[in-house]
Amino acid sequence: MSLVKSKQRVADHGEVFTPAWMVESMLDLVKGETERIDSRFLEPACGNGNFLVPILRRKLAAVECKYGKSDFERRHYALLALMCVYGIELLPDNIAECRANLLEIFAGYLNLGPSDDLYRAASYVLAQNLVHGDALTMRTPTGEPIRFAEWGYLGKGRFQRRDFRFDALTQSSAFSEEGALFAQLDKHEIFTPARTYPPMTVGELAAAAQGVTP
Repeated sequence: MSLVKSKQRVADHGEVFTPAWMVESMLDLVKGETERIDSRFLEPACGNGNFLVPILRRKLAAVECKYGKSDFERRHYALLALMCVYGIELLPDNIAECRANLLEIFAGYLNLGPSDDLYRAASYVLAQNLVHGDALTMRTPTGEPIRFAEWGYLGKGRFQRRDFRFDALTQSSAFSEEGALFAQLDKHEIFTPARTYPPMTVGELAAAAQGVTP
């Protein structure tokens, strides 16, 4: 893949993609986390996914190693792996590519087609997790605060979703600094979700996808 789409994009946005060998070397620095299914990764300038794609591949390899003998667990933990990958991207064509690239990896691993509920559920998750917006202003192009869905797997095919504002989440480091006013507070005392949803199945996530505009 070319590291530059156009000279104009470099001039306008400083857009240069990190080479694959460097991406892998950087991910190897946190190898254990990249291979943990439920570890969360956020790329604040995700481009078309040249960091997020190999992270998802590593997570899916962990799913295969741990749950490969159970199709039910394999499918649901693969979705959890996808749910733990996040990105923000300023350019609309890049965010569309990123969603498509991650969906292709996920669908290829489970041999899914667009008519499968799990495929549509994954598409819905990516619409929530990969946000078209500006990580510096923490807002979408329409000026709305960026929100992320925190997903958890409850077991037996049910997932829990809670939404948080990105600008609130970024305060975590300040609150945890030694000597800070809130340093002794647990995170649950500082951060409250903007919205909490009832547990959802893959079928319900797939149904929700019908009302999502990427």
